[in-house]
Amino acid sequence: MLHTSDWHIGRTFHGVDLLADQDAVLGAIAEIVAEEGVDVVLLAGDVYDRAVPSAEAVRVAGRAFRRIADAGARIVVTPGNHDSAARLGVFGEFTSGDGLYLRTTIDGLAEPVLLDDDHGNVAFYGIPYLEPDPARHSLGIAERGHTGVLGEAMRRINADRASRDARSVVLAHAFVTGGAGSDSERPIGVGGVEQVGASVFDGPDYVALGHLHGPQTLSERLRYCGSPLAYSFSEASQRKSVWLADLDAHGLAEVRRRELPVPRPLATVTGRLDDLLADPAHEHLTDSYLSVTLTDPVRPIDGMRALRERFPYAVHLEWVPPEADGDALRYRDAVRGRSDAEITDSFFTTCRGSELSASERGVVERALAAAAREEATAE
Repeated sequence: MLHTSDWHIGRTFHGVDLLADQDAVLGAIAEIVAEEGVDVVLLAGDVYDRAVPSAEAVRVAGRAFRRIADAGARIVVTPGNHDSAARLGVFGEFTSGDGLYLRTTIDGLAEPVLLDDDHGNVAFYGIPYLEPDPARHSLGIAERGHTGVLGEAMRRINADRASRDARSVVLAHAFVTGGAGSDSERPIGVGGVEQVGASVFDGPDYVALGHLHGPQTLSERLRYCGSPLAYSFSEASQRKSVWLADLDAHGLAEVRRRELPVPRPLATVTGRLDDLLADPAHEHLTDSYLSVTLTDPVRPIDGMRALRERFPYAVHLEWVPPEADGDALRYRDAVRGRSDAEITDSFFTTCRGSELSASERGVVERALAAAAREEATAE
């Protein structure tokens, strides 16, 4: 089995279209399927980045599924919190004949996909992302929260497991306690309410988790594979990967990790604009998606445009000037007894780190005069 999740097809990165990068890395997953002789690909949620994906995103997903199928694997898919379960599963009963199994409904979560190998049957159960309040009504339980609905889902799955002579695998999209999040995941709860204990998933031979974007092992049989691409700069140091899990006659035999190619790396850099543009030590960053923190004492004008002349994939810019001496005045103290022109001049000086020029001050004074005339006319 190959365990993947959180494709988020259609997501942008600081305004940059990632469809080409996503298409490339999903093609690499299909190549791993062929190289490793993978029988089943487990896709644990968030195929798309939004409930109504664009036509281009749907085409990328369709091409990925076709490549994986052509490489010889069947695919079991469950929706995540970004997907629309209804839209993703609408053609489920028609696609299973081609080896694509969509498990998207609460009513069907205890009805497994049954596949076999030399050792017998394997039952694959898919738990779609369960929004707690709607799901608890559908499941007929009183307990609120993710633990309640996932606990009931697993109770039903384990009851079905007990009736079968088969090894078992569960796909689920959830935040399990002990996992480490990153900046690119959409919160699915408030505080710790979104988390569920690992013991909820006791029973199956392997649990393929989705939602957290970093690869991590909670136990030998309970794992996150992470997203195939980095979707925030907090993931810059992660090596994106998939898990390859083998079942033998007795259950889980081995789990191996295969790293994925990086279409374009992420990097961060800090310094003054002129230094960043001139220092040859930064040449290796020219092909990276780049987050830049400028430390110039005065905010550079059109800093991003200047940066992109050297770093064409700079996508994020912050300005953090050196700390000024003294404490900042409270707002009411700063404006007391001062004219509109003085307050405006102070605002620009604080934001830019330098005073207005004579021509800029003239523009501000004319704008304030026009505003005063308009106010007088309104009265």
